[in-house]
Parts: sequence; structure tokens; C-alpha cells
Amino acid sequence: MSDSERSLTTTEAPATPEPRATANRSTTPGSDAFKNYIASGWAERDEILPPAREQAPSALERRLALSAAFPGKRLVIAAGSRKQRSNDTDYPFRAHSAFSYLTGWASDSEPDSVLVFEPTEAGHDVTLYFRERAGRDSEEFYANPEIGEFWIGPRPSLAQVAADLGLVTAGIAEIEDVPFDDSTLVLRETGEHLPQGAGDDADADLARVLSEQRLVKDAYEIEQMRLAVAATARGFDDIIADLPRIAAHERGERAVEGVFNARARLDGNTVGYDTIAASGPHACILHWTRNDGPVVPGDLILVDAGVELDSLYTADITRTLPVSGRFTDVQRRVYEAVREAADAAFAIVRPGIRFREIHQTAMAVIARKTAEWGLLPVSAEEALEADNQQHRRYMVHGTSHHLGIDVHDCAKARREMYLDGVLEPGMVFTIEPGLYFQPDDLTVPEEYRGIGVRIEDDILVTASGAENLSIDIPRSADDVEAWIARLAR
Repeated sequence: MSDSERSLTTTEAPATPEPRATANRSTTPGSDAFKNYIASGWAERDEILPPAREQAPSALERRLALSAAFPGKRLVIAAGSRKQRSNDTDYPFRAHSAFSYLTGWASDSEPDSVLVFEPTEAGHDVTLYFRERAGRDSEEFYANPEIGEFWIGPRPSLAQVAADLGLVTAGIAEIEDVPFDDSTLVLRETGEHLPQGAGDDADADLARVLSEQRLVKDAYEIEQMRLAVAATARGFDDIIADLPRIAAHERGERAVEGVFNARARLDGNTVGYDTIAASGPHACILHWTRNDGPVVPGDLILVDAGVELDSLYTADITRTLPVSGRFTDVQRRVYEAVREAADAAFAIVRPGIRFREIHQTAMAVIARKTAEWGLLPVSAEEALEADNQQHRRYMVHGTSHHLGIDVHDCAKARREMYLDGVLEPGMVFTIEPGLYFQPDDLTVPEEYRGIGVRIEDDILVTASGAENLSIDIPRSADDVEAWIARLAR
């Protein structure tokens, strides 16, 4: 723990907020006899302090770097609140990525927590404010379905979280003592409920710096990315092993989604984003997440999926599979063109090039292939001119995005740091070219229509070049066919 961080402080829990009305809660007895009885007869809790978690040292280094970027400024980063799904049900809580990045508190973090950097002459004192567990003599313990332990299970104490994260902790009621003045910057994405500080422009500067700080991953983050990719690979194996059952169901895309989601929950926290299981012409819809169509032998199915670990780091992988186990000649032609584009883009990745060059390299292949097939009204060279770009009709998205604790990581970084940025060792991003021939596109021969192919891998920049973290997930048309032959049953 940093010497500049304040000593641990405990406080009584603030007044219990009024939970949303539920039918179950309305039947809770309110008599004094019940309250006295339910508050008695409990065994003493053992206050066991955990060792600091694996990511605690990395999180400390990140806090120190952020502190150095904002001398004299108070910084406020909230975890966020539960989001209501319907009536008295909520979506599963996930802390804001910047909050998790700075604290190391991940899938087990507490809603409505707030991290505060208080400026000092030496830098900042950092305190984590959260709603600690209530005593068993409080009504919250048994009557509050949002945070009561009778309803959601045991919750940590201030001392336990302090030991776990290597952070100073305080009760959430003490956040009222934090002055939100002109020296205060608030990460507004999750702190809408907090008072206004210096203003929107200054707050945006905090969001930008936090995004840019995450462009280069540390050793802990890189290991998490490897583990997320490995779990995702197992999920793809599960899908292929279940292809016969998937193809037999009228909503086979849902079966694909369910199989992968099961792996994500078994080996991680959840999926990193809504799984795309796009079969047949649905593969031409870039963000097809309805997943309510059949998976028909003879078609291709494009599966874009990633496992998010308990650390909240996620993979992002796409593979396009022939449902019957074999590509047709036209499917293979399109598939191998996309793979050629991906391989060409990967081949140039090394420290010192600009991020945008990856996309430009992939697009050169896409333009050449579509011109060779007679799909363009101009030559490939003419199409690549900035004022033309006809080949982009068949691939309108970008080739790469940064990846990490968010699937589209570092989104608030400046253009000169991201799209126009220079690659450095430790950066992790996707390479994901594709070709999508809409079923009603009259600019392509009929045999191409309804074919959509994307191949997406997760790439780590190394000191001398790059590593494809997902290289062990079959990529070539021949390897994909062998993969399906080996696993589908």
C-alpha cells in the first residue's frame, strides 16, 4: 500500500435506501417480536482478512500513473449502479472498466462504490468508498432485497476489501465529506449521481487520460488476455462439437449462443459482449445478435464471441464455419480471400508502424480480390484512392480495434493516440477483415449473394513484431474443415 494512502477508516452504514417494492418484501413481518428474534442467535463472524489479490500491485501502479497525470486535482471514479431490467429485477452488475482497472475489483465489486484521489503535496491519498455490510441487528440485513445478506448472500467488510485490494477503504456515507469543487474531476459515465466538479471539459480530460493509459497492457493484463482467448477457444470447440444438434433445431443460432454462453459462465464471468451467431445471409449483418434463425447445412455460420474472465478482461474472436463441414468452392474462395487480408495485415505489425496501416494493408487485399472477381466498376488501384473506395461496399467496418478490459478498449483516446497512433510493445488489438455480400446485392453474381465471412484474431505487439494470441484456433479453410471433422458428433 502506498504511503500516501490514508489509514483505514470505518463508519456506520448510511441510512438504508428505500428498495424497490416487491411482493416478497411486502410480506416481511414488522412486529417488534420478529425484529428482536431475527436479530439474535447468530454465531460470531470470523473476520478473516484475505491476502492481496494478484492484480493489486498492477492496480497500484496504474493509480500512481493517473495521480502523476493530474497533480493538484481531486479525481472521482465511480463503479456505477445496478441497472433496472424490469420492475424489481436488475441486469447483472458490472463495474465500470476504469474503476476496475484502477482498483483491481472486478466481477465481485460492489455497486455504487466510489474511488477518490485526494490531492496532497506528495501526490494523492486514495480512498475506496463503498457500502459495507450491515450488522445482523439491522433491518437491512433481512429486509432489503438489493443488498441484504438474506437476499444476495454475504458481503465484505471494510477491512476485508482493504486487505484484498491493498486500498484504504471507508464507508459510503463519508463520501459526503468530499468537496466537489473546481479542483474535482469526475468520470461522468458512472458518476452522474455525484455533484458537479470542475465541469464537462475537465471531466472529459480524465476519461481521455484513463483511456490512453490503457493502450499499453502490463504483464498481468497480457496474461489475462491469454487466458480469455484460451477459454474462448474452448467455447468454439463446444459449438463445433454440438453442430449436429444445433443444425437440427429451428432456432439453431440460439443453440450456438447458449453453448458458448455456458462456457463463458463456466470458465469466466460471462460473455464479453452479445454473441453473434449469424448463419446464412445473417452473416452479412455485422451486429446480428437476435440469433433466432436456423443453422442450415450448406450455409456458413459466422460466430463472433468472447469470454470475459472474472478479472473482466475479454477476448474477441470470429470464425466462419461451414455448417456441413465442407466449404463450397465459392465459399472457400471468399473465405481464403479474407484470410489473405488478415495475414497480410498481421505481417506488418511491429513497433513503430501506425495503427491505421493495419487497416490499409487489409483493404489493399480486399480491393484486389473484389476487382479480380469483377465486382468493382474500377481497378483495385483506383478503388483504393480516398475519393473512391468502391471495395468498401463489401466491408464497411474497420479492420482493428484495441482490446482489453473493454471489448472496444481505450475508446476515449485521442485520434493521434489511437487511429493515428504508433504501435508499442504491449498493445493488444484485433485484426478482423471480412467480406459481406448481401442477399439482394445486384453488383455481385448470384453465387456470392448471402455469403458473409469474417476472421478475427487477437494480436499482441511484441518488442520485435507481433504474436497472434488466437493462432491455435483453426483459421485456414483446410484446418477449419479438419476441426469440424474431428469434433462434430
